[in-house]
Amino acid sequence: MRKMIFSIFLIFFGFSVSGCSVFMAAHQPDYKDLSFLKVGVDRDNVLINLGVPAVTEKDKNGNEVDYFKFRQGYGMGNKTVRMVGHGVADVFSFGLWEVVGTPSEAICNGHDVAVKITFDSTNHAKDITYLKTK
Repeated sequence: MRKMIFSIFLIFFGFSVSGCSVFMAAHQPDYKDLSFLKVGVDRDNVLINLGVPAVTEKDKNGNEVDYFKFRQGYGMGNKTVRMVGHGVADVFSFGLWEVVGTPSEAICNGHDVAVKITFDSTNHAKDITYLKTK
């Protein structure tokens, strides 16, 4: 009986002390699969997957050029493992893990990606350039 009460206490204590690192891990940016970005891809497909471009302009030949910028994040499996890991570490350290966990989640929050895509007159990508990937 004592073990059960102690276990319940630990569970409630764990939920009460697990804080910022668990929350931050859950709210990291999502992973965007960029494997569809190939020469010939339709502009509509790009817009569906990457959203509205940050900038759209015409090049010297009159081709549409879109610039996309986003934060490349993590898949759900990665986020889940990190959340559980932080939660367990919080419980076993009585909340002291937050001193390490919160800054680590602030640092490991994905990376910036910028992509320049030039489309031909039929709205198909003819050139894809990664401008920033870290």
